[in-house]
Amino acid sequence: MTKRFHYGGQAVIEGVMMRGQKTMVTAVRRPNGELAIDTQPLATIYTGWMRKAPLIRGIIVLIEAIVLGIKTLLYSANVSLEAEEEKISGGLVWAMVLFSVALAVGLFFMAPLFLTKLLDPYIHSSLVFHLIEGFIRLAIFIAYLKLMTLVPDIKRVFAYHGAEHKTVNAYEEGVPLEVEAIKGYSTAHVRCGTSFLFAVLIIAILVFALIGRPPSLWLMVLSRIILIPVIAALGYEVTHFGGKHTKNRLVRAILYPGLLLQKLTTRQPDDGQLGVAISALKKVVEIEQLEEAAQASS
Repeated sequence: MTKRFHYGGQAVIEGVMMRGQKTMVTAVRRPNGELAIDTQPLATIYTGWMRKAPLIRGIIVLIEAIVLGIKTLLYSANVSLEAEEEKISGGLVWAMVLFSVALAVGLFFMAPLFLTKLLDPYIHSSLVFHLIEGFIRLAIFIAYLKLMTLVPDIKRVFAYHGAEHKTVNAYEEGVPLEVEAIKGYSTAHVRCGTSFLFAVLIIAILVFALIGRPPSLWLMVLSRIILIPVIAALGYEVTHFGGKHTKNRLVRAILYPGLLLQKLTTRQPDDGQLGVAISALKKVVEIEQLEEAAQASS
């Protein structure tokens, strides 16, 4: 097993998904207390050369987070409701992917633009325009996360998010994957999707400021859509670099706001939630160790 591989995952409904090098494992707690574990091989697009190529990998990670995220959320919803027999159709997954992308673009890119445009007669500087737009974008993002913390079911998902982070932090420190051993670890992690999204929103300000203020509204709208992949690619490179240089004081200072924001998207998990995250990570590590051993012996 490549020691340098960084495991990570996502919180789902009553469970945790852990992503390995070639395998994805989702562990979900059933209503009766039993644990359901789903193992899926990752498609080539998530494991091939594009997933490792600088800049391109940021776009692939964004696609991966949306597609796999929705797929595992639907699976966990079925299991937590004891409806595993209901099959998740590819059409439903892609419909939800398109809806999620449209919602994110509309809420975090179009809404800030149109709100800032209302102030256009009073803004004479392109830089000021983009700073105001960026501030509104961040405010909407933080308000959205804050509202999510008020939903009881989302609070439980955020607790599983904290369990995921604690488990990965402990694993990366070489600590045995046992509940008592990992309780004291942080619920924040430098490679968290929350930090990635925060980096994307900050980089968006810089990118839009560099291109200036197009003369027409439709060109501004078009630029917000077309440049999303570029911004996502740059955002991933920032978080990827930060994750490899956490001991550098300047890097830690840059990463700090994203880590602070994770206080909204994580909660302290209970022992049962930690156990679910541990089961998911143990399973994916076990599978990949067996695959590597088989390859070495062949």
